[in-house]
Amino acid sequence: MSGPVEVRDFLLQHESRDTALNFGTGGVPAQRTGETSRVSDEQVRRAQLAVAAGAQSVEDCRELLDMLGLVPSEDGVPPVRR
Repeated sequence: MSGPVEVRDFLLQHESRDTALNFGTGGVPAQRTGETSRVSDEQVRRAQLAVAAGAQSVEDCRELLDMLGLVPSEDGVPPVRR
């Protein structure tokens, strides 16, 4: 992705698709059904790339990744995958 507009468009496309899948009638989220992990390795990788593309420095990138749970912990699994 070459810029913030493309990143925003990408995230909006996936947000609208995910919203359509996760919401039941009346705009209320449907209860999750036995999903073990709702975030795939590919989604984590793309999120990390999106954060890196928008970060202003290495420290900014590191802080944002940590805040979003995208930094692997000691066991090698990012918190968003738990």
